[in-house]
Amino acid sequence: MITYRLSFLKGSVMMIEVGTMLNNRYEILEKIGEGGSAMVYKAKCHILNRFVAVKVLKDEFSSDAEFVEKFKKEAYAAASFSDNNIVNIYDIGTEGNVNYIIQEFIDGKTLKQIINENGRLEYKDAVSKCRQIASALTCAHRNNIIHRDIKPHNILVTKEGVLKVADFGIAKATDSVTITSTDKVMGSAHYISPEQAKGIYVDARTDIYSLGIVLYEMLTGKVPFDGETPVAVALKHIQEPPVPPRNLNPEVPMALNNIVLKAIAKEPYKRFQTAKEFIEGLDDFSNNLNVEKKSVQDEFTRIMDPIDETTLFRENEINDINNAVKPKNAEVDDLESDDEADKASKEPRSKKNSLSKQKKTLIAVILAIIVVGAIGVIAYTSALGNSPSSTSKTTVAVPNIVGMQQADAKKLIESKGLKFTVAETKNSDKAKGSVIESFPSAGSNVASGSEVRVNISAGPDQPTVPTLEGMDLDSAKQAIQAAGFKVGTVTQQSSDSVQNGYVIDQDPKDGSAADKDSVINLIVSTGPKIKMSTVPDVSTKDKDAAAAAISAAGLNPSISYVQTQDNTLNNKVQSQDPQAGSKIKQGSVVTITVYQYVDNTVTVPSVVGMTQSDAQSALSQAQVSMSVGGTKTTNDSTQDGKVASQDKTGKQQKGTTVTVTIYKYVPPAGNNTNNTNNTNNTVSK
Repeated sequence: MITYRLSFLKGSVMMIEVGTMLNNRYEILEKIGEGGSAMVYKAKCHILNRFVAVKVLKDEFSSDAEFVEKFKKEAYAAASFSDNNIVNIYDIGTEGNVNYIIQEFIDGKTLKQIINENGRLEYKDAVSKCRQIASALTCAHRNNIIHRDIKPHNILVTKEGVLKVADFGIAKATDSVTITSTDKVMGSAHYISPEQAKGIYVDARTDIYSLGIVLYEMLTGKVPFDGETPVAVALKHIQEPPVPPRNLNPEVPMALNNIVLKAIAKEPYKRFQTAKEFIEGLDDFSNNLNVEKKSVQDEFTRIMDPIDETTLFRENEINDINNAVKPKNAEVDDLESDDEADKASKEPRSKKNSLSKQKKTLIAVILAIIVVGAIGVIAYTSALGNSPSSTSKTTVAVPNIVGMQQADAKKLIESKGLKFTVAETKNSDKAKGSVIESFPSAGSNVASGSEVRVNISAGPDQPTVPTLEGMDLDSAKQAIQAAGFKVGTVTQQSSDSVQNGYVIDQDPKDGSAADKDSVINLIVSTGPKIKMSTVPDVSTKDKDAAAAAISAAGLNPSISYVQTQDNTLNNKVQSQDPQAGSKIKQGSVVTITVYQYVDNTVTVPSVVGMTQSDAQSALSQAQVSMSVGGTKTTNDSTQDGKVASQDKTGKQQKGTTVTVTIYKYVPPAGNNTNNTNNTNNTVSK
């Protein structure tokens, strides 16, 4: 027995009330969501004692028999496979006018909710989530299912962080109305592929594009294309280049920026060709990122090599050294520049304290090394002085070289029999290339041949070259000028991965320091080299095989139809444009005209003996026309105005004309039999 209760809201949206029991099994507990074509409820399965989600097709779609059939067909197809990143479908059914799908209940949030709550995601998190979605698409595409409505709203995230793609089947069934329901499908319009927007042939690469849009939104907190209407948004997908995500979020690495732009390329053949290929791109990025991170760490380790031979201090020795150098440490702390102090004052106190502790510890260790070294030098010098064999020639006083240019200081130090070594070059307000300080300091007595380490001024702090790769040329020029530099030469170069008008490379590289008003040279993309494709011969193929062959050639198929009454020609290619063998630009459209079988025959009934009006009505219902070809006289008054004969019956072409003769009553003239017979056989035209 069917025990469900329905109510209708404004706009004929069907609502199932709480407590409704579907199939004597699923008890509706609460409404948890609504999409463009369905309402979603939480329910309890009383047989398996578990919670499920019930997706109920809306009333305006339930009344469309063809739509319902597609809805069920795609749902059954989606139920035939499973994946950890796909919402499982358990059951499909119809009760009365209620069409529903029973699927896995996910206790979590949609990816859209997470983006709305958090804004853009950390790029590693976005890559991880994108990989899970691509894994779901790999499974679906392997089973010949195209989702066609990938968007954050259709991606559920469990409390454990597992992503589940939902609405397989419904997306494909609702594809034809995705843009037209303007109050419900704005979300879909933001993620639709250019080929979907054009209404031309689509394949699995349409899901790659939509997933690229989702990754873009996760990285930036925004969709690349927006507008006042769904149609305006769809046109932007077709016509406008996206702003690279790195422009909106500088933390996005260039390699990841390029992955996104490849996924959302306008032409399908320029994208990742499969979801698996998308995953491989993400994995390569993540693996290279780990290698680069390790390389940076190794380089940092090398930079921090000790100034002299490594000395291992015990904990109590470090404490003693720290206590001994506290006054000096305080003086060194006071040398912090105004800029550094300014920055420090703006940092949170906890961070400032942490940095201060780290700085003091580092300075303490360095001073400890200097102190120990100095003690060693003093001890060594003292030993030499006390030695009977020592002479005044074995020690040298370090000359004062602070303020001298590096080359002059080097000559002076070496003239004293000492070794000149540059320890560090750093920014300062002293002249560029001049000595800021020396170790040991001027006046110190050291052994002949000892090393004097110096710090050299790099001059005032230089501005950092901004990241320009991935920007359009105008934006790059503005960024150069805003950073205090000048635009140098702009060289154009073709690129398969960077779209026309965007920066491929720059010199100097981003992150490097350069003098103010330095020139920055740019290499700008002219887009991919024009690649030509040969139009394949599809004249002997059916529609799907022809479209696949055209796509494989790097071209975009477009299909038009011509009607035929020959059933053997149904879905066969009638013609193609351009012709086979033509050389055209990759991505161009090839139009194929396909036969579509239409049965135009109808059965013409016999209308003899009917009145003219009844005959007219009967033939109209049979989808043919009636024409009165003439009259035939009769002495039988009961036949007056009725059909005497017709020229066609049985199977005829729809719309054909049936010519009829109508009886006309003529009273008998006397008893002249011959005259009567002649009258009865006369037809008036």
